[in-house]
Amino acid sequence: MGRAAQQRGWTPPHRRAGPTAPWGARVVSRRFTWLRGPWAGRVVAKVECMPLRVVLADDNYLAREGISALLAEGEGIEVVDTATDLDSLMRSVELNLPDVVLTDIRMPPTQTNEGIAAARRIRAEHPGVGVVVLSQYVEEDYAFALLAEGAAGVGYLLKERVGDLDELARALREVARGGSVLDSLVVEALLARRGAEGPLLGLTERERAVLHEMAAGRNNAAIAKTLFLSDRAVEKHIGSVFQKLGLVEEQEVSRRVMAVLAYLEASGSSR
Repeated sequence: MGRAAQQRGWTPPHRRAGPTAPWGARVVSRRFTWLRGPWAGRVVAKVECMPLRVVLADDNYLAREGISALLAEGEGIEVVDTATDLDSLMRSVELNLPDVVLTDIRMPPTQTNEGIAAARRIRAEHPGVGVVVLSQYVEEDYAFALLAEGAAGVGYLLKERVGDLDELARALREVARGGSVLDSLVVEALLARRGAEGPLLGLTERERAVLHEMAAGRNNAAIAKTLFLSDRAVEKHIGSVFQKLGLVEEQEVSRRVMAVLAYLEASGSSR
């Protein structure tokens, strides 16, 4: 008995996917033509969601294995490779072209800011790959350095967040989509170090709270839920923030990024 169906027009699964699913996974479509029976001649499409492909970098064995095991429990996430230093991370990214990199900020050879250096190189050489940097402590200088050239496709989280799979997965998917995520504790530290002058001086307390949530990578709906506001109220406050920061003429995505950078710059100027 012959084959019931002939596979035709198959899209290779890696890097040839079409649109993205709501959670950031790639969508792959396979098309089949039914050859016999009442369905003969009909084309059937089967849609599958490819997992979010992650490269993990951390020189600490226990941390590396622990995070890998945690991500393995997440739906639609695949750790395709691990690295232990800057050079092995860059080789892995070149070889695997992941959707997003999750890297410790301090790795060999200097144990200082290898994660930041990796993020800059990856953004320059592989702009489609997102990067989330993990840090043990709140280090405002590193956060500022990471976002100074643009916040799209980057994230900065404290390692204490790693234990929360949902939060970590949300950050990875947001950054893989080209968004940005900044740990709320880092945001608070940056705002606390802001001086009396600066572009944020004219913002109301509510507008600063909304900007705080924007910097944490939340969309309008999530901001509304977090601050117990209506969607319309959130839109109004964001519009006011854009107006006061002189970002009215910018595109929507650019305005959100530049608003976050505005308070980062204000924080930096007060040191």
